[in-house]
Amino acid sequence: MRNCRFILTSPTTTMAHTPESILEQLKNRAFAPVYFLQGEEPYYIDLISDYIEAHALQEHEKGFNQVVLYGKDVDVPTVLLQAKRFPMMSDRSVVIVKEAQSMADLEKEEGMKQLEAYLKNPLPSTILVFCHKYKSLDGRKALGKAIGKHAVLLTTKKLYDNQVPAWVNHYLKSKGIKGTQQAVLMLSEYIGADLLRLANEIDKLLLNLKPGATLDEQAVQENVGISKEYNIFELQSALIARDALKANRIIHYFEANPKNNPLIPNLSLLFSFFTRILTLHLQPDKSEAGLKKSLGNQAWKVKDYVQAMRVFPPQRCIDIIHYLRVADLQVKGITGGNMGEADILRELVFKMLHPIPRVLAG
Repeated sequence: MRNCRFILTSPTTTMAHTPESILEQLKNRAFAPVYFLQGEEPYYIDLISDYIEAHALQEHEKGFNQVVLYGKDVDVPTVLLQAKRFPMMSDRSVVIVKEAQSMADLEKEEGMKQLEAYLKNPLPSTILVFCHKYKSLDGRKALGKAIGKHAVLLTTKKLYDNQVPAWVNHYLKSKGIKGTQQAVLMLSEYIGADLLRLANEIDKLLLNLKPGATLDEQAVQENVGISKEYNIFELQSALIARDALKANRIIHYFEANPKNNPLIPNLSLLFSFFTRILTLHLQPDKSEAGLKKSLGNQAWKVKDYVQAMRVFPPQRCIDIIHYLRVADLQVKGITGGNMGEADILRELVFKMLHPIPRVLAG
């Protein structure tokens, strides 16, 4: 999929592919004997393995010919025993190993040797799928090299924060929907790079939209648990305007609705906000064009950032980033005693709005 970070190699070509191209092959009934899906981003691993599980066999063929195993319950010999079985009343059989990263012997010498041997001579009638989430095999070792040579290998990585809006736009486009810039950024910033949650939230939003419609910020606010008046973006606006009353109203709302306003994600958004302001302070070109270029997807908010730069000079940004790190330690229980999330945020916002005088040494 465009604008996403992943690597794919197949047994027949060294050309890089996308998860979208794998799905295209699967939809064309072009199945490979072995798929090894690994990496930090589980969304694509689930997307491809779920498609194979749902569509590789017809419903009446699945009872005898489709097996789903779990890594913590099996070893390599057990998996290969299933993979070497011939199909019954079907052209193929499917073996899916979920949570393959939990297989005790996958990276041990004997297990690696047995799997490597199978990769070199797989049963053509079997589709063997490994779902190896959150980490990757060492591609320098013999097994990693064998998988790269003889299997369809997909290695996924988490998106960077600045790649998420493009992913959201592409996902909406694939569903025949357009998104306003503010709606896309609201989803991207509020949910972050959790692609599974993003896809689920977008799918829920699309239930009320017709193909060709436009997803706007009001729909996001009403359906993703973001209050129109009391959300992290409005808190940022209150900080820029130095509006302590509005900031405290938002904090009270967060305190009354903790499920929809957890502090850790909000701290992350505030950290990104003040880091961005500091970055703008430090860049040589502070013209509107230069600032827009640095802001990228957020270029349309350049006037807000210009105002934020006036309110928060570089040293204030550095101080606030320090306060955010302290608040992060407090909410995680490392420091701060028994302070609740609302108290931590209330103290943090007070420090943001009221600079602490610096005492000169000597």
